[in-house]
Amino acid sequence: MNRDDDFERVMRAVVEPVRRYLARRTDPATEDDVTSETLLVLWRRLDDVPADAIPWAIGVARLQLANAERSQRRQRRLFTRIATVDPPQDVRDHAEGDAGYILDAVARLRGKDAEIVKLWAWDDLDLSQIATVLDISVNAATIRLHRARAKLREEIGKDAPVLGHTGVKEGETA
Repeated sequence: MNRDDDFERVMRAVVEPVRRYLARRTDPATEDDVTSETLLVLWRRLDDVPADAIPWAIGVARLQLANAERSQRRQRRLFTRIATVDPPQDVRDHAEGDAGYILDAVARLRGKDAEIVKLWAWDDLDLSQIATVLDISVNAATIRLHRARAKLREEIGKDAPVLGHTGVKEGETA
């Protein structure tokens, strides 16, 4: 096989997981830009891509997204110098109804805790893949995920709707 065939094979394997990863973290335009930048890095570093390319590619996308976000922050600072900008509206993209409290709980987590929970729950990565994406050991990923899940349970408990019986005793009315 030649380099073009190798690239196409790896690209087909990683493009959808990378898009799903980015779709949950940024707007569609940035998603497209970061996906393109990730594929460019994939092409340039094709010889460095491991056999399990998905976590490696998500790790690259994560770094590219951080670069894009830094660029956007610089642009916003420039725009605020030039003119007053209306603040963006808070729009909930992922949930409606009762599940919204779970997303609110995830949003209240620290950045690193939210990221590892999203990699585990949304992107369906196992601990070794999460470790690759975050460039940490599997042991560190295990510990961080355990702690982040505990914090998420606490946050969900703050907002979760009360289900089941609410303490009405026999002979009382609700």
